[in-house]
Amino acid sequence: MQADHAVETRNILVLGAGELGLCVLRELTKAAANEGDVRITVLLRPVATASIPKPRAELLEQLRVLGIGVLSADVVEDPVEELAGHFSRFDTVISCVGFVAGAGVQLRITRAVLEAGVKRYVPWQFGVDYDAIGKGSAQDLFDEQLDVRALLRAQERTEWLIISTGMFTSFLFEPAFGVVDLARNTVHALGSWSTQVTVTTPEDIGLLTARILFTRPRLANRVVFVAGDTLSYGQLADRVDTVLDRKVRRIEWTVQKLNDDLAAAPDDQMRKYRAVFAQGKGVAWDKRHTFNAAHGIELTTTADWINENLKGQVAPA
Repeated sequence: MQADHAVETRNILVLGAGELGLCVLRELTKAAANEGDVRITVLLRPVATASIPKPRAELLEQLRVLGIGVLSADVVEDPVEELAGHFSRFDTVISCVGFVAGAGVQLRITRAVLEAGVKRYVPWQFGVDYDAIGKGSAQDLFDEQLDVRALLRAQERTEWLIISTGMFTSFLFEPAFGVVDLARNTVHALGSWSTQVTVTTPEDIGLLTARILFTRPRLANRVVFVAGDTLSYGQLADRVDTVLDRKVRRIEWTVQKLNDDLAAAPDDQMRKYRAVFAQGKGVAWDKRHTFNAAHGIELTTTADWINENLKGQVAPA
């Protein structure tokens, strides 16, 4: 669906400046330089000035250098009405506040955006295809994402854009997730070796978010799919072997095993994620049919990421 070109993206608020938020802010700043009169502000949770730790001070300096304004507010604690008052000053809101903020936060941010009458909204949906997964999956946090989509689709006042990116590439190598365990020289397949997963780096998500926001003809009220890489767990093990010049042990974690693991510890977030990804539904899509492929934008592949971040690591004896 194409939107009215009269709706401008000139005054942008980004919620959060974490791993993804900073990447989005940097790329928006670059894109804004080509667009002309665009102002960018980031919302940060308040911290008493006297107690600002060094990393926070460094972040504020980075934002100052980029020319990004700072709005102090708390999307977790502030009333929805108060958040709506803040949001109403902007024509575009991009949420980079993820699941770490806790259950219910995605919905309260969305309600505040809609109450504010923001013209354009990019919610935190930088992940899997929640529509394909559906309600009632092993990861209950995903149900809230579907509730956010239902709210957005039920109204016509605020344009929305959902950017589906798959998993952060680095998450495949997160020891707690357990897919690539270099300390044990092991790769685990979730479901089967042919089960696929789509991944994208935060840096590339930042780049694509800026490109999608300013692309012509304008995109609105739709899900846009992107992908740094789509590969099977067998291909992932091959990439690790080839790039790191080693031979990993390959262990398949079946759907049944992962469901049993979750049943034994139903509140374990990592077990929830493993069980969902093992199903293979809504967690992978063909890279050839993505926004980046259609626009000829080269992104970081899994092999690229391994080469840039893990090259030189020696396999344990």
